Amino acid sequence: MNQKLKEKITESLSSVLPVTCIVLILGITITPIPLDPLMLFLAGAAFLIIGMGFFTLGVDMAMMPIGEKVGAQLAKAKKLPVIVIACVIIGAMVTVAEPDLQVLARQTPAVPDMVLILAVAAGVGFFLALAFLRSLFGWSLSHILLVCYIILFILAFYIPGDFLAVAFDSGGVTTGPITVPFIMALGVGLSSIGQGKNADSDSFGLVSLCSIGPILSVMILGLLFQSSSGAYEPMTIPSISNSQDLWLAFQSELPHYAAEVFTALFPILAFFLLFQIFFLKMRRRQVVKILVGMLYSYIGLTLFLTGVNVGFMPAGSYLGKQMASLPYRWILVPVAMLIGYYIVKAEPAVQVLNKQVADVTGGSISEKTMMTGLSIGMALSLGFSLFRVITGLPLLAFLLPGYALALGLSFVVPPVFTSIAFDSGGVASGPMTATFLLPLCMGACEALGGNILTDAFGIVAMVAMTPLIIIQLIGLFFELKTRREKAVSRHPVVDMEQEFINLEEEPYEP
Repeated sequence: MNQKLKEKITESLSSVLPVTCIVLILGITITPIPLDPLMLFLAGAAFLIIGMGFFTLGVDMAMMPIGEKVGAQLAKAKKLPVIVIACVIIGAMVTVAEPDLQVLARQTPAVPDMVLILAVAAGVGFFLALAFLRSLFGWSLSHILLVCYIILFILAFYIPGDFLAVAFDSGGVTTGPITVPFIMALGVGLSSIGQGKNADSDSFGLVSLCSIGPILSVMILGLLFQSSSGAYEPMTIPSISNSQDLWLAFQSELPHYAAEVFTALFPILAFFLLFQIFFLKMRRRQVVKILVGMLYSYIGLTLFLTGVNVGFMPAGSYLGKQMASLPYRWILVPVAMLIGYYIVKAEPAVQVLNKQVADVTGGSISEKTMMTGLSIGMALSLGFSLFRVITGLPLLAFLLPGYALALGLSFVVPPVFTSIAFDSGGVASGPMTATFLLPLCMGACEALGGNILTDAFGIVAMVAMTPLIIIQLIGLFFELKTRREKAVSRHPVVDMEQEFINLEEEPYEP
């Protein structure tokens, strides 16, 4: 076990180190960083590395097995009311506890925190039920996505501007480190006894539909709820004069996030124990392994969230303000793209998705291919987001053509790529986006005198959109390559050297 933990921490080190280096280089070149946010950032990076190592190991030991077992058990029941009710409860339960959603709610002045959280939870619950039914009955994911996004973009023209960006952002943050492993494992458990030829594509797609639910529910909330349009409160950075102050900054927040993660994981643990008693009846050794994995997940997620909230959030806000105040503020765009390319590697749920894609597809879609596609997509989304902050262009100017392209591609690429692509969009927008990239945009927007709710918010939506386009393009190239290989195999090339007859060696007959 110690060896596995070392491997996971080493992997997380390689993921977090590039982002740390970029921030340090920025600090000694174009945006000098005071010691207070710099020390917080470096300490936060250490928390991040250790926390991600523990969390990913815990996911392998506990979250994935629980989801697979529960998914298979629900599928075996084949009682639609039971499946629907269970999915609604599971979806709402894991969403309320999702740390990313808590972060977004605290940063959204237009809506009371609990109102936003409950609306999002309801959306995830109902759409998880829809996703489950789609897998059971083999409904086309492309058609469902097309109908849903048409409805979303129609509603987008009627809701207040304060709700639009928040609605699309809520769809991205919902699919975070708690939700993604559990929901994806549910899909694997379901597909294990589902349709044979569609097993690969059916094991994905749950996350993509669960990302639509929050958008729709917050839009409906925007039609019914009168926004208070609360004022944005700039982030304050604690004063750090020595190592003791640095430790106290993290120590004071550690119990808060420990309680938050406990609230997140306890319902999942209780749900598993009930299933174990009444349905699963796993062996004692398996149960103990899962319990140890849950402990690892608890330790890892606590350290991770403490690190990103205490260390990375102030650094992101400060960098955004400083770069936006430079005479050459357009440097925000390439710098953000560079940060985006590497920061996606530090998202815990991304590691889970890439591993599962490689396992389910038998290695035909490698982890390296997925990571490259997600990195490119994240870089583009950050570039577009900061361009939007600088210019003040509306969010729909990017989302409408982007999703039109993505939905169009879904009808020509293999179904498994469509499912993986739309899942990847939700997975890429995790805690790093909510706690570092969003403050980066908010800081830049504040320095430029823009509207925080309409200009800065929406970055999560952009992050959720661009990777799914890139992954589908990879799928399109994969499909074209496969067709060429099949065409060559059907029409073998004639070896002319072997078939050629040398007439000079043939005996001449008059």
